[in-house]
Amino acid sequence: MTLSDAAITDSRRARLAAASTQLGLPLIEAHIDQLLAYLDLLQRWNATYNLTAVRDPDRMLTQHLVDCLAVIAPLRRQLGSDDLPKRLLDVGSGGGLPGIVIAIVNPNIDVTCVDTVGKKAAFIQQVAASLRLRNLHSQHARVEQMKTTPFDVVTSRAFASLVDFVALTRQHLVAQGFWLAMKGKDPVDERAALAANVDVFHVEQLSVPGLDAERCLVWMRPKPSL
Repeated sequence: MTLSDAAITDSRRARLAAASTQLGLPLIEAHIDQLLAYLDLLQRWNATYNLTAVRDPDRMLTQHLVDCLAVIAPLRRQLGSDDLPKRLLDVGSGGGLPGIVIAIVNPNIDVTCVDTVGKKAAFIQQVAASLRLRNLHSQHARVEQMKTTPFDVVTSRAFASLVDFVALTRQHLVAQGFWLAMKGKDPVDERAALAANVDVFHVEQLSVPGLDAERCLVWMRPKPSL
């Protein structure tokens, strides 16, 4: 590694550490190392496989890594304080966002990323192998056709409307589970279009360090049958 490469890595490490502190999510060194290794893989694969429209690695760090780190503290609060393993399905994961970030900083959450594009699923599999993330899995499939044990949490980031997201994944959610949709502005019209048996129990505004854009989380769960 040249001196300039080392300086770039140190700068990115400092930015990740500072952003995580602002988010109330202090990261251990091992997690920062894995996040930077993931960023490197994303940059290299992106040159050939077009995993993301963002090309610059410094913009990737803010727009992808920090953006996804912003969901970790809210997710942990919603899951509760017990240490029991949880299962999470990330739908339309693309380059592994937010699934890979969640898997890196939450070893007790077993994450499955599903995407219909084979090269994207292959990339996630490569990340799991390269970073030795035993809790990260990849599925190349249409989510509505997957055969799998239901999950505690189903997430998405820029995947589909809330109506489609819920309809395509309902069979993959445990009865007491919840959906977590990452959105920009509060999707008021999408929320209004949801079926009566879906409970939007919280819309959480996020402030992402370094990102001048609106972000929110839409939390949903199935209403119990009468």
